[in-house]
Amino acid sequence: MRSWNIAGTLDVVPAAERPDLLAEPVAKALRELGADTEAGVVEIDPEVADTEQFCETYGSPLDASANCVVVAGKRGGEVRYAAAMVLATTRADVNNVIRRRLDVRKASFAPMADAVAQTAMAYGGITPIGLPDDWPVLLDTAVAEAPEVVIGSGTRNGKLLVTGELLASLPAAEVIDGLAKPII
Repeated sequence: MRSWNIAGTLDVVPAAERPDLLAEPVAKALRELGADTEAGVVEIDPEVADTEQFCETYGSPLDASANCVVVAGKRGGEVRYAAAMVLATTRADVNNVIRRRLDVRKASFAPMADAVAQTAMAYGGITPIGLPDDWPVLLDTAVAEAPEVVIGSGTRNGKLLVTGELLASLPAAEVIDGLAKPII
């Protein structure tokens, strides 16, 4: 397994060795992609799973963390979902870029209960790996080009370490320039 520069004080193991740190859909998707030995996983305290707390606690750089947000919008009575991956130092452009991509009049963050039920992942740990097949996975260009990035594992007691290349290779991935805006 590769050496991860963004792990801070954490010990990284191949995801295949610690499936208990992954939500079931995440573990299954990594196996199907043949990436469960390539992706790293770390065990963390679930109380510090939120990105800023995670980075402060474990010494992982904030600019090497990416957040996955679940966005929903309606069109003709049908709810359309998408996942957006942006670096933690940015925000997803929900009202313009994602709304247009979903072809809905209004898009917003999906309610927590819906996001958890639809993904079978823990809120705060939702990740683009293992999402429902019909959801687009929208990646900001900076995420897709990242040599390594920390993302959720589908649980709050683990984090995945992956390459942007792996995320861009997901079957439903779409790399979108301008998906993220700097946090002001």
